[in-house]
Formats: sequence, structure tokens, C-alpha cells
Amino acid sequence: VAPTTPICEVPSSAMTGTVVELRCKETEGSPPSEYQWYKNGVALLEKTGTGSARAANITYTMNKKSGTLLFNTVTKNDTGEYFCEAFNGIGLSQKCSVKRMQV
Repeated sequence: VAPTTPICEVPSSAMTGTVVELRCKETEGSPPSEYQWYKNGVALLEKTGTGSARAANITYTMNKKSGTLLFNTVTKNDTGEYFCEAFNGIGLSQKCSVKRMQV
């Protein structure tokens, strides 16, 4: 079964230095969907391992299975427009509407 449009929970504002969790979920897809978060239209990278200079400035943890995007300490750089996409390999992937988070 193809995924339905996911529901995204994105706080409209967050205080610098706090922990912020963005959530994305859809329940119709079978097999269960995986989720990809986007910021300002760009796919966010999944943090894998250490040692990559590029990954050093990643301040979040993205869980493709649960659909969560967790910022341990948000900074002003994390302000932006976020949306997520659900996909399970069947039919078209589905995106939620873009929501802006102001830090």
C-alpha cells in the first residue's frame, strides 16, 4: 500500500540551546514508510559515524524509521522551512506541507 500524506509536527519557534524534536508520521503505508526530512528544500543527511569533516557540523539526529528529527541544541542556523517525505517503495512518495521553524 502506498503511503498517505504524512503529518508533520514542526514547532513554529524554539529557544536557542534547547532540545527540539520534529516528528513525521503516516500510518497507511505497507510496508511501513521510511521518512526523509528536508530543510529549505534540501534533503538532510543522516548522521553516520564520525571523522567526516562534513558531518562535524551536523547538529541533529534523523531517524528514517521513526520519522523524528532531533536537535540536541538548536542554533539560529537551524531556522528554516522544514518538511518530510514518506516513502516505502510502493507508489509515489508523499510530502507534508512546509512549516517554518524560527529559532
